[in-house]
Amino acid sequence: MMSKKAWITALIFIFAIGIFTSLWIIFKPYGDIVHIVQDNQLLYEIDLEKSDDHIIEIEYQGKKNVIQIENHEICVIEADCPDKICVKTGKLKSTPIVCLPNRLVIEFAEKNDFH
Repeated sequence: MMSKKAWITALIFIFAIGIFTSLWIIFKPYGDIVHIVQDNQLLYEIDLEKSDDHIIEIEYQGKKNVIQIENHEICVIEADCPDKICVKTGKLKSTPIVCLPNRLVIEFAEKNDFH
């Protein structure tokens, strides 16, 4: 039979794990749902956790962005815009990937913004 000290230690450990998990869920900056928006129109809603690796090409007035989804992450790998800030941004983290010339925004959906 476990001693009183062992029971208290086990309960504190379980309590700490519960608190840590709850705080992580509440304060996670984003989910796995990504919106790809062009000219304020939702083009794609992608669940990165469930999505297979693939490429998406989006055109705007004869110019295009090539978006790559790989290993549950998303980024722009090619763009016909002059500054290529969207490509230089790299993988989507907490701030959106934006291509102003092509009016494209890739961002995590708000927690309660599921269509």
